[in-house]
Amino acid sequence: MESVYDFDKPIVRSPTDTDMYKMAMGQAILHAYPSADTEWALRVRSSEDLTPYISEIRENVEALHELRASQDTLRHLRSIPYMKADYVDYLEDFTLKPRFVKVGANNGQLEIRARGPWVGVSPFEIPVLAIVSEVRNRHVYPDLSLEQVRESLYKKFDWLKDNASAEELAAFKVADFGTRRRISFKAQEEVVRTMMRDFPGEFVGTSNVHLAREFNTRAVGTQAHEWFQAHQQLGPRLIDSQKAALDAWIREYGGDAGLSLADTINQDAFLRDYGLLYAKLFDGCRHDSGDPLRWGDRMIAHYESLRIDPMTKTLIFSDGLNLGDRALRILRHFRGRINISFGIGTDLTNGVEGVKALSIVMKMVNCEGQPVAKISDEPGKSQCESPQFLSYLKEVFQVKE
Repeated sequence: MESVYDFDKPIVRSPTDTDMYKMAMGQAILHAYPSADTEWALRVRSSEDLTPYISEIRENVEALHELRASQDTLRHLRSIPYMKADYVDYLEDFTLKPRFVKVGANNGQLEIRARGPWVGVSPFEIPVLAIVSEVRNRHVYPDLSLEQVRESLYKKFDWLKDNASAEELAAFKVADFGTRRRISFKAQEEVVRTMMRDFPGEFVGTSNVHLAREFNTRAVGTQAHEWFQAHQQLGPRLIDSQKAALDAWIREYGGDAGLSLADTINQDAFLRDYGLLYAKLFDGCRHDSGDPLRWGDRMIAHYESLRIDPMTKTLIFSDGLNLGDRALRILRHFRGRINISFGIGTDLTNGVEGVKALSIVMKMVNCEGQPVAKISDEPGKSQCESPQFLSYLKEVFQVKE
């Protein structure tokens, strides 16, 4: 059986072996905030000692400096309607600078921190997470095969065919969001190949830009929490930071790349700021924390209160979904009420039976030397290194405990 790992090849293969939202945000950062300074930190939610892998992780991070965009890669980026020529020209000469990243240990746990220009440090997030995940998996699950990856997917396909109607499957739109916690590059590649060939619903693309080019499918993604977090220190006033982030996105894209993340503070705070202009101009919103049914019902009610037909908008669900009952429950609740789609990550690219995926994230913690925060609609997903700033942010945005 073919191994799920290429032990003799780099874990990250290309500068576009990353999520599309990093490219979309990278373009906006370059144009609006080319000199902004940011700091990032890895957060390991799993109770697992990763310190034995520090040297190997550091070696793979150092190797990122060797990545260069090929002419085929650049042509692919130019084919994406909202990628602008000057940004693609910039990427032709861009290299990741590992000197911005420190890999070590703190209090007996792996610590990774990155600091430097936002435009130069942000691109490390996804490759670093993919490296940590694959290095650990190579040691903990060295004998995994591509056959096991395929078998796990086909079991999920069979479950869907047994439990969903033909009408539901026709409306079941799924994208691969699994780069950051994948078993390996080869595993994600096999997932995209298998989803394109045999998924019983509609496979709409992958967040991985490299694989989107390889398989001639859509690269999916617009913005992440970092865009809103940075504006907590780049905007005019903290209370106006979400509006400043939305305004800056509109200036860059003018209606393209039009899906907004809705939980950097929480949904209450987001809806207070998400008025008629934004609700009309953006194509929809992405759910990433909290009860998905309650969140979606509130989004529908918000659109209706603004006299907007919800069927002209799209909700993307991407929070810890599986290719089974969790997504199907959401589909059944909202089908015919609003357009929906699913971004599924870990369950696709690290969903082999008996394999436990790491729970890891890498988030911005400072911008321009000042703290930033992500609160979200789920307490376990909150992140801020300054209790004082977090308390102030909650007070400003009326976040109740």
